[in-house]
Amino acid sequence: MSPRSTPTPRGLETYYTVKQATVRLGIATEDESDWSGQKWLRDGANRPADGSKGEPFPCTRMAGKLMFSESQLAQIAEMHVNAPERRGRVRKARKPAVKKPTPCDAELAATA
Repeated sequence: MSPRSTPTPRGLETYYTVKQATVRLGIATEDESDWSGQKWLRDGANRPADGSKGEPFPCTRMAGKLMFSESQLAQIAEMHVNAPERRGRVRKARKPAVKKPTPCDAELAATA
């Protein structure tokens, strides 16, 4: 009697944890002390669904963990392929404060 083999489901993708996803996207290295991009991925996945803070990243939650598939990582990369380098609003340069003359300054100018 031959052992029954279970067929592999079609279309099953490879899923990555947040750390593995950052390495896969090229944001971080495989070094455990390199946390680059992990907060960005988590924050992007947890954006409000109404789009008020930007479109949320496609993601999957499995067993209480945030996971990203190959196709989801491709969508995230496409969303941010030419993202601007600078974030936030444009700030104007501050002008130095003009010192108002005081009565003592007027006396010094008169004696000089």
